[in-house]
Order: sequence, then C-alpha cells, then structure tokens
Amino acid sequence: MKFGTSGLRGLSEDLKGRASALYATAFGRYLLDSRRAQPGDLILVGRDFRDSSPEMAENCVDALAGLGFRTADCGTVPTPALALYGLQERAACLMITGSHIPADRNGIKFYRPDGEIDKDDEAAITAAAAELDRAGFSFTPGAKTAPDRSEECRSLFVQRNGGLLENGALAGLTIGVYQHSTVARDLLVELLEQYGAKVIAFGRSETFIPVDTEAVSEETIAILKNAAKQYGLDAIVSADGDGDRPLVADESGQPLRGDLLGLITANFLDAEVVVTPVTSNSGIESAGNFRVIRTRVGSPFVIAGMQDARTAGSDGVAGFEANGGVLTASDFSVHGQPLRALPTRDCFLPILATLSLAASTKQPLSALVATYRLPVAAADRLENFPIETSARLMAYLRAGPENLAAFLRSIGEVDAISDIDGLRVTLKDRRIIHFRPSGNAPEMRCYVESETEAAAAGLLADGLAGIRQWAAAH
Repeated sequence: MKFGTSGLRGLSEDLKGRASALYATAFGRYLLDSRRAQPGDLILVGRDFRDSSPEMAENCVDALAGLGFRTADCGTVPTPALALYGLQERAACLMITGSHIPADRNGIKFYRPDGEIDKDDEAAITAAAAELDRAGFSFTPGAKTAPDRSEECRSLFVQRNGGLLENGALAGLTIGVYQHSTVARDLLVELLEQYGAKVIAFGRSETFIPVDTEAVSEETIAILKNAAKQYGLDAIVSADGDGDRPLVADESGQPLRGDLLGLITANFLDAEVVVTPVTSNSGIESAGNFRVIRTRVGSPFVIAGMQDARTAGSDGVAGFEANGGVLTASDFSVHGQPLRALPTRDCFLPILATLSLAASTKQPLSALVATYRLPVAAADRLENFPIETSARLMAYLRAGPENLAAFLRSIGEVDAISDIDGLRVTLKDRRIIHFRPSGNAPEMRCYVESETEAAAAGLLADGLAGIRQWAAAH
C-alpha cells in the first residue's frame, strides 16, 4: 500500500481484507491523537462502483466503530459530493475508490473534518499503519451497519450545482452522457436536464470500466466518436470512477484537454489566482486575468499552493489539474449566488462552466477550443510499467546532461529543464516533453506540447518509444 498523487492505492484483493481496516484504524487514531476528532464523532463513508468497494467500506466502518466513532453510509456518490457533505457536517470522510485505475486495484481517499488530508497527514497515517502492523494488528469483520445518509449527501451536492447557471442556460443543446461506471452518471443527467439540455445517456455498465480523463484511451475515444455521430450530439460529458475528474468531448466526440476545462472554469469564476501543476499547458499564464502558481502533480500539492495564496492575502483562489479536476479555496459568487469553497477535485463545476460557455457564445465546442490558441498538448502512459524501472529511468535521466542528451538524441536538443515533478524538458525548437512516473500505479507517463496536433502526436509517440527502448535495454 502507498499514497499516490491523491489517496491510498493498492491491489483490490489486499484492500478487501486486513489492509483497508488497518489504514482506516490508522486514520482514526491519527484523528484522535491530533485532536481533530474525538470518540463519538461522525465519520462519513462513500464508495465507487468497483466490485471490491462495498467490502472495503464495510471493513472501514467496522474499524472506525471499534475506535468509538459513529459512522454513516453515503453510498455510491461522487467524491466532491462526499467532501462537501463532510465540510457541512464537520465530519471526517473516507471515499473508497481507485479513481481511474484498473479494477484489480482500489484505494481510499481520506478527509479531515476541515477537508482533504495533506502530505504531512499522509506521512502520519502511514507511520500509524506501520506501527499497528508491527504490533500485530488483527481484524475480524463484524458487518456493522452504518445509518444511510446517501440522500442528504446527494441533495446537498445537487443544490450546490443547481445554482451555478441561470435557468435554461443549456436549452437547445443535445448532450450525451457517457455513463459507463462512474458514480457521477445519474447526477450528470439530472443536472443537465435541469438546465434545459436534451440529454442522451449511453454506455451504462454494471462492470467497472476505468476511464482516465488525462490520457483518454483510443477505445474510449472510439465510443465517444460513435455516439456523437449516432445521436447528433453537441457535446459529450463523463467522468472518472469517483466523479472528481471531468471528461468533455466536442461535437465530433474528440475529448477536450483537462487543463483547458480548468482554464475555462477559472475564467468562469473570474479567479484572481490559479494554482495548477507543472504538467498543465504552458499557455495558461497568458490566457486569463489571473496569477498562476505552478506545483507538483497531485491534489495535495495544489491544495497547499492554494492555501499559501490565501495565507498571503489573495482572494478568488482556484486550482485545477491537467486531468480537469477543479478545486476552490475561496468562496466565489456566480450569477449572484454564493459558491462555497470546495478544496477538492470536482468534475461538475468544469463540465457546467464549459457547456455554459458554449451555449452562451453559440459556438461549437471545437470552435471554442480554437479561440484559446494554446500550444497543442498531448499525454499518454505506458501501463504495467514496473515502478522500479521508472525509478531507474528517472535516475539515469537526472544523472547528467549527457544522459539526457543521449536519450533525446533522435527527438531534439535540450534548451531548459524543470525538475518540479518528473523531468520537463523544453527543446531548442520550443517543443516540450515531460517524463513522469505515476504516483498511483505502475505506469510511466509522458506529456508533450507542440505547435500542431500532428507534431504533438509525433513527439508523444517518440517519447513513449524512447521509454520502451530504454527499458528493454536496461
């Protein structure tokens, strides 16, 4: 088990057993020891649609009850809905989800009563789990029943999103909702219809389908393109497994970049400060009336950057990641309605902001994208790429300029390097290539930017080929 860019991750078979109870107990003890909670306090538990999630949730409920906490079952809800409800109730939360990673893996996202845990919290929980493990932690499932709070959780989130746009803001649009196995699937249909859109739901699955909104698979793109053609859609929306990363595709079924969705949302909110990882598009700095702060990849780093901006006196602080998840550290006013800060990733705000812009400008999404004139960005990953191999590759690339130059010899000459997270290389012809091991899974990621789609696709293919060749030789 290890914490990645957002939450704990591990194999489903391991987490269905002792491991989920171990980490839930470690989290509960951390809350008690840090005086962030006390026995008798409420802890909320939500989950995604993975086969392993119900059993993990039951284990966590049993473990927390054993420490004297009250628990409540929020059911299969989006992570931002659970987080919002936790903030309202001043309750800690556990979201059982592996987000976008394959179904043979799962995870847990932890929230303190005041919001998402940070890296210091992760270290403390990891240390507590190690101490419990050394002491011979044992766990016998008790199948305790937690009261159902799913409707209260859901209703609060619908209320939040139901005030983001004006009545009938999406009238005239035909929007597809690729439902697959995301917990956001029914809420998306409900909200889009509420705003006047004609909604066509498709692709619903009772088997979990991993959808990575940062590196959309060719299989998923084919599904989106077929649906766009079949139903004559103006747009398609979806999300990852736990509904904190948006997927928006244009009228042809071509997905929009997540960082573009974040940029559109920052402008929608009239943000003063935007916090985003180094992997987001390099053109963001000149695409809005806001100051940009760059961080490492992962919501804890974005949240820390937003908190630093707030501490320094900034207002109107928002953040987003390259996967499209939007976070807010400030309260905003949208159409005269208050929007409470929600410093965790959310897929609904960027989806609604983007569709609203398309409707108000009466432009197809493809034309809207073109108006931003950002460098063309692309990203992909090599799955089942051993973590040890990723570590060796990154050590080799960082060992000296001659190693990096040799690795990139067939691609281009190095002009500048950023080592904030992974290795981001600006080439002398101004193209960008970025190598970064995943923080959640055995995957090696590659991000690129270039002037045209063809050039970006070629650079991405060359980068991935270089990784494969190096791994084969070493």
